[in-house]
Amino acid sequence: MTHPHPPSDRLFIDFQTALAGRYSLERELGRGGMGVVYLAREVRLDRPVAIKLLPPAMAADPKLRERFLREARTAAKLSHPNVIPIYAVEEVEGGRFVFFAMAFVEGETLTERVRNRGPLPPSEAARVLRDVAWALAYAHGQGVIHRDVKPDNILLESTGRVLVADFGIAGIVVGAGALAGGEVIGTPEFMSPEQALGEAIDARSDLYSLGIVGYFILSGTLPFNGAKATEVLAKQVTEPAPPLSKTAPLVPRRLAQAIDRCLAKDPADRPDGTAALAEQLGHALEQRRDLPVALRAFVKHDARLDGPGVLLYPFVMLVAAPLVGVFTGSVEVGFITLIGGYTLVPLGVLVNRARRLLKSGFGFGDIGVAFKAELDRGREERAFGVGHGASVVERVCKWVSGISLGAAITLIFGGLADSQLVGWFGGFLTVGVISGVGMLVMLQRRRDVDVEFWGRVWTGRLGRWLFGIARALVGKRMLPAPLTHRPTELAIGMAAEQLFEALPKETRRQLRDLPDVVHRLERDAQRMRARLEELQDALANVDRDTAAPGIAVRHDRIVADLSTERGIVEQRLTDIVAALETIRLNLLRLQAGSGSVQSLTTDLGLARDVAEAVDLLLEGHRQVDEELKK
Repeated sequence: MTHPHPPSDRLFIDFQTALAGRYSLERELGRGGMGVVYLAREVRLDRPVAIKLLPPAMAADPKLRERFLREARTAAKLSHPNVIPIYAVEEVEGGRFVFFAMAFVEGETLTERVRNRGPLPPSEAARVLRDVAWALAYAHGQGVIHRDVKPDNILLESTGRVLVADFGIAGIVVGAGALAGGEVIGTPEFMSPEQALGEAIDARSDLYSLGIVGYFILSGTLPFNGAKATEVLAKQVTEPAPPLSKTAPLVPRRLAQAIDRCLAKDPADRPDGTAALAEQLGHALEQRRDLPVALRAFVKHDARLDGPGVLLYPFVMLVAAPLVGVFTGSVEVGFITLIGGYTLVPLGVLVNRARRLLKSGFGFGDIGVAFKAELDRGREERAFGVGHGASVVERVCKWVSGISLGAAITLIFGGLADSQLVGWFGGFLTVGVISGVGMLVMLQRRRDVDVEFWGRVWTGRLGRWLFGIARALVGKRMLPAPLTHRPTELAIGMAAEQLFEALPKETRRQLRDLPDVVHRLERDAQRMRARLEELQDALANVDRDTAAPGIAVRHDRIVADLSTERGIVEQRLTDIVAALETIRLNLLRLQAGSGSVQSLTTDLGLARDVAEAVDLLLEGHRQVDEELKK
């Protein structure tokens, strides 16, 4: 927030007098414990700058003046896209005015953004936190810790760029911590436990502070509050932070877990550095990319046969089929009409919807991504109201349904000799069906059963068949679609399929195995991505109890094993994408007349080798998992 400064302010006038000819002060931007910030213009370069001045009363203390200059010069060495650059560090009038000039950022602080418009959407928050983590990782690599990471020191430029400000109380990592004499510096609400205790600190202290920043921008609240600074500091040291998932239930699970882990009291339990946190946030950000409207509409509406019309249609067919039989004088025609109405008409509707999606530029390969995104979103929303676990009513309905249906089946196989047994059978069957329906109703509150069912339909063999028919109807008139939402392997695979369909019929016959190889590579790539997610979660959740003998060694071994496996999986994913890219490029060459069918046949053989290597890797994972479960 800016504060126009009245001309009568003596400090403003005296400081401007000392800077005459070099800087022209415009107004005061703000004040903090270690200085006053002014907006000014650098006369020689004619550019706006922000000047941070150590108040003269503090500059009169040689110890404070030296610390200010030392830390400002340290911060001036940092050069990173997400760190506000410092242009100059100077003293004037014999040390009366000590200041540094830095770039002026047109925008708002993170605090102002949250207070003015509320918590940030998860995707935007993940991006902001990731950029700050990058800046801190760079500073830590230069031997500098910030020691005052808070929303007031994070600026959002009008262009969207995130900038970290005020390394003014940062210190060299070696020997950093409390100042001589045990003085604790920082902001209590964002201070790590070790910093609050005046102990030696390292980069993990900044991680804790960044975790509180994330907590604040995602929930709009702070994990620890108090009437006095000492109360807040005591809570920082002794109380665990409330899980973010309880304060802000709609925050994605992976993002909430990353924030919670930053807030661990023991520095050893926090992420392995700000670079590792930036990587986790990048994964969380990748998962939150929005789908194009055509895919969202398909998953929510077009992929399903539902609504009032679907409920009425079976009864309409029961009336219409006999009428057709009467008018034609043929029972067989009426029966065929009934069967066709229940099968061909619904399939025709689904094929038409697949055709519409194809004409929008999206195909079978996009369906799995779209349904997964919709299920993830629905799962987060349902978790807010009903949680994740099965309710008591749902479990009771499940047991009653199972027992009742089991009893009814037993009566059937035992023979229904008299009317009493028939009555018992009807009763058990009725109770079982009602309980089953009740269980499904309760299950729907916790899981989107409709989306799960139709997702399996469309991503399975039936869905591939429906899209195959639709593709034949559309022909080669498909419009291109933006590829930004697609994983790389799907984007390349779909491009390869379109190139293949454009080849002459005889060439397609010679390369008839190509679509199957491409689809196999696409599936393998998605399996590798799923395995990468599992490994990333496993690495994020590895706990280290340094108090127990031998546990630290075991922790390091587990981390090393998981990291090694992650490297192998990443390499396999790279191989798959490279194989797909090779196929696509050779299809382009073939289409341009500079390639050959023989070359493509060789590529397909190499691609099969890659797919077999992936199968062996996954089979090894499966066997290991089975052994661990024993």
